[in-house]
Amino acid sequence: MRCSPTPVGNGDRGRVYWRCGCRHDHRHQLGTRCPHLATDPHHGSWAFAVDTPPIDGHRHTIRRAGFSDELDARTALRRFNEGLALCVITDPRQRTTDYLRDWLNEADLNLKPTTMARYRAYVEQDLIPALGTIPLIDLTRQHLRAFVTDQLRRGRGKVTVHRIMATLSSALSSAVTDGRLARNPAKPPLLPRPASAPRHLWTEEQTARFLRFTHLTDPLYADLAELMIGTGIRKGEALALHWDDIHLPERVFFVRNTLSVIDNNQLLLTTPKTKGSKTWVALSNRAVDTLEDRAGSRAFGQITPAGGYVFHRHGRPLHPKSVLDRFHLLCDKAGVPRIALHDLRHLTASFATAAGVPLTVVSKTLRHRTLSTSANIYTDLTFLAARAAVDTVAWILDNADRAARGKPACRARRPWHQNPRPHRQLPAHQQTRTNEPSASWPIWPGDHHATTS
Repeated sequence: MRCSPTPVGNGDRGRVYWRCGCRHDHRHQLGTRCPHLATDPHHGSWAFAVDTPPIDGHRHTIRRAGFSDELDARTALRRFNEGLALCVITDPRQRTTDYLRDWLNEADLNLKPTTMARYRAYVEQDLIPALGTIPLIDLTRQHLRAFVTDQLRRGRGKVTVHRIMATLSSALSSAVTDGRLARNPAKPPLLPRPASAPRHLWTEEQTARFLRFTHLTDPLYADLAELMIGTGIRKGEALALHWDDIHLPERVFFVRNTLSVIDNNQLLLTTPKTKGSKTWVALSNRAVDTLEDRAGSRAFGQITPAGGYVFHRHGRPLHPKSVLDRFHLLCDKAGVPRIALHDLRHLTASFATAAGVPLTVVSKTLRHRTLSTSANIYTDLTFLAARAAVDTVAWILDNADRAARGKPACRARRPWHQNPRPHRQLPAHQQTRTNEPSASWPIWPGDHHATTS
């Protein structure tokens, strides 16, 4: 047996020795008593053992083997002792199970409860059962590739598997930052991010039909849809909106929280999605009318509690799952295709872009972090804008041909976005008169042009 005791002193403890994993007939490891250790210099590996301070009244000994030479074993032992001085056990052969749980405990201090609930589900239900017994430093890309292949063969969706691997990649990146790993085996991603499913949004006519129907049958959900379409706020932000955050005379409201749900049963208010989301949002005249109706006694004859939720049932916030189910039922009854509640936010961008609003203004209205976010999400939403782009190219080429033949430029086919509305309105006697409605009220929401502020 080769044994090199480490002197105990100056904070050093433990010993380094040579051992193997051979077992005798009763399946017990021989350890340092294996006869092959004395005859075969390549048999076995270096290991260390160290006693940790008692935590539950009992002494615990940490033993780790598999080091190729004595220097590696001593280096691992020194790092372990340095961690003990800070009351941190930096186990060099720590199992992936223990590391992932430690990582979750640290991440719990910084991440949202909804994010933590998703991370814990992926770690406890998927990653630990498949990879938990492997030591962290032995985790390789081959292990991860086999995990991804097995998940896909079992019928798991690519989006779900991608999110699981993104969670693992985040955990392993922390291990690299802490010096636990030399590199992250989950980078580059083994499974590319799946492309988003094509969005099927309502047309202007379908949107107006849905709003007219819901104003007659369910004013609460009509007002919710009006506010989401008219301002582009997210579903959770709308459900978390309080009257204290609304300033109707100034035609603005402040996004302070978002309503989140954990495990489909626990509701709580969390911070908005991004830092830029926590800001003031402008209200159009139509959105102001919607909120005034919601605050009045016309909303099912109920008086809204002062300072309470804008959208509620008997003072309690609406559950997001119940809102989605009710919304889909109203879609069916109104005769319009089912879409997600978040698609109402996409309608804001779609209608604004089709009307010629610059993408920079749309991005600020939706409170995206960067302009590229808006460009990546909404470029495929509006067919009118795409048609205008190709019409512009055709108009330029047609005029180039006319100029070559000595003919004047054709302005009749000038693209729509090159004819903006005048900044100043014409005098009243020069404006085109339209047929006024016979009654000032009610005017159905679908009879207005959708506006965003």
